[in-house]
Amino acid sequence: MAARGTSSWALSGCCWGVMVTAASVTDRDAGQTLLARRRKRHWRISLVWADGGYSGRLVHLARDVLRIALTVVKRGDVATGFVVLPKRWLVERTFAWLMHSRRLARDYETRTDTSETMIRWSMSMVMSRWLARRAR
Repeated sequence: MAARGTSSWALSGCCWGVMVTAASVTDRDAGQTLLARRRKRHWRISLVWADGGYSGRLVHLARDVLRIALTVVKRGDVATGFVVLPKRWLVERTFAWLMHSRRLARDYETRTDTSETMIRWSMSMVMSRWLARRAR
């Protein structure tokens, strides 16, 4: 998911929330928990972009309960092959940045909290490099 709020971090593709779950948990269920957590902490977030896996009742829950506009970015019906989707590239670019960390290139972790910590650690390196470049 990508979020838009008052923070420029969200717009630049940096992580605003991490939640690692077991493979048996659907994206919609995990998305509901993650959105609720983020809403409590970042109450100014008003718009979130998500891929097709987050459609359905999650869109209505985000709008009615959390007061967040959840916009699902879908591929066109006539599109074949690779197609750049609007706003989706932010998330894909962030995943590419995270894959520079050797520890995240493979799934070595057995605990979800350890995986979340490794993602946060890797993202802090990405953000510190980004800040160092902007400070020049």
